[in-house]
This record gives sequence, C-alpha cells and structure tokens, in this order.
Amino acid sequence: MNWWMEHKIPVGAAAEAVLDWLQRHGEPFFDGVAEVLERLIGAILWALQTPHPLIIVVLFAGLAWQLQRSRRLCSLVVAGFLFILNQGYWEETTESLTLVLSACVVCMAIGVPVGIASAHRRGLYDWLRPVLDLMQTLPTFVYLIPAIVFFGIGMVPGLIATVVFVLPAPIRLTYLGVSGTPEELLEAARAFGATRFQLLRKVELPHAYPQIMAGLNQTIMLSLSMVVIAALVGADGLGVPVVRALNRVDTALGTEAGLVIVVVAILLDRILHVRPRK
Repeated sequence: MNWWMEHKIPVGAAAEAVLDWLQRHGEPFFDGVAEVLERLIGAILWALQTPHPLIIVVLFAGLAWQLQRSRRLCSLVVAGFLFILNQGYWEETTESLTLVLSACVVCMAIGVPVGIASAHRRGLYDWLRPVLDLMQTLPTFVYLIPAIVFFGIGMVPGLIATVVFVLPAPIRLTYLGVSGTPEELLEAARAFGATRFQLLRKVELPHAYPQIMAGLNQTIMLSLSMVVIAALVGADGLGVPVVRALNRVDTALGTEAGLVIVVVAILLDRILHVRPRK
C-alpha cells in the first residue's frame, strides 16, 4: 500500500504536457477561433448597445408577444428592463446578454447537430456520454485554466468556459427528443416514401421541437449562472460588480447586481418557455 501511495499516477503532469503541446502547435487554430468569437461578441454587443435602451426594451417585449402572445408577459418584460435601467446596470446587462446570446449561438450550432447524429448512431452517444458527464461535473473553475492559456483575458475565455459547461444540455435534450420519436410516425412516413432527410425535417425535428427549445432554455439559464465565474477571467457584465462586491464585502452592491441577474434570468426563461401541446 505504501508503494502504491508513493508512486502517484501522473495525471496532472500528463494534463500539463497536453496543454503545453496544444499551446505550441495549435496557436493558429486558437487565434482563428478567438477572432471568430470576438467578431460574434462584437456584433451582438453593438446590436444591444447602439440603439437607445428603450428600443431594446420594446424589441424584447415584441419578441415576448411573438413567442407567447401574453400581455402580462410583455408588461413583465417592460417592467423588468425598466427596473434594470433604474438601477443603472444597463451596460453590464447588455454585456451579460452578449455572453449569453453568444453561448446560445455556439452551443445550439454544435449541440443540435451532434444530438441528431447521436440519436441516429447509438454508438456515438455511448462514446459521448462519459465526455458529457465530465463536462458537466468537472468544476467550472478548471475550465478557466486552459481558457486563459489559449485565449488570454477577456470575453473570449469567458465564452469558451461557458460553452464547455453548457454544451451538454442541448446535446442531451436534442438526443432525447429525436430518439424518442414514436416508431409509428416513422413507419408511416416511410410508407409514404419519405427519405431520411424528409424523416428528419418533417417528423423527427417537429417531434423534438419542445426538447430542443428546452435545451435552448437550459443553455440560457446555465450561461447566466456562469457570468460571475466568467468575470474572473476578465469578461465584462453583471459578474464584475458581484466580484467587486465580494472583494469589498459590499452588501448593497452585491444585492443590486444579484437581483438584476435574477430579473434577467426570469425574463429570458418566461420569454422562451415552451407551452405544452394541447
């Protein structure tokens, strides 16, 4: 037993060696990824910060009406954003929304196709499942180390860490939705001569739509839970005043920023809520 304890398996050394190798040989790739993500973040941030705040409020209220057809929800959206303006956190809110929306674009662009492929290839999902478990259970602070090494300080490493933490949700929910399509529906479509692409587009995706939207909802909620952690690597947004309040033990500042995060989370959750089919 003493021999076993004295000869430590070099897990940490192996991880460091892999990280060093990737840093030396993958610099062009990581620079390209960083440039693409910076352009995405810049475009969303410009769209949210250039118009007058009231225009953005009206647009979100219009989106709420388009998706939910609820006057009560539209009033809640307007009241929530007016509260954020009143508290003086509009700029930080738009920065956090930029991080959340960027994470949604990346996660859904990767997660939905991977979930569909996993549903059609059982062996692929069996291989992915332990990887997804690791991504969800590994402490999120661990993601920040390679993110800083490869992408430096700023919004990009915060986005990368967020994507790694959030990505399993859309993959799993898309897989569940597509793989759960009733065989009777598939057999009926095949009987009418549907191709594999038509089966996917007209049968599987419509059936999986509630699960895919639930994956989007979870992506947003989990991304918001990362805003404070992302602030530790230089990402702007509502996490910055929270970290500042923690360092100063400032109850007032922490309460304000935390409450604004809660308001944003509630509004986004209600806007994207999928109503059950009748």
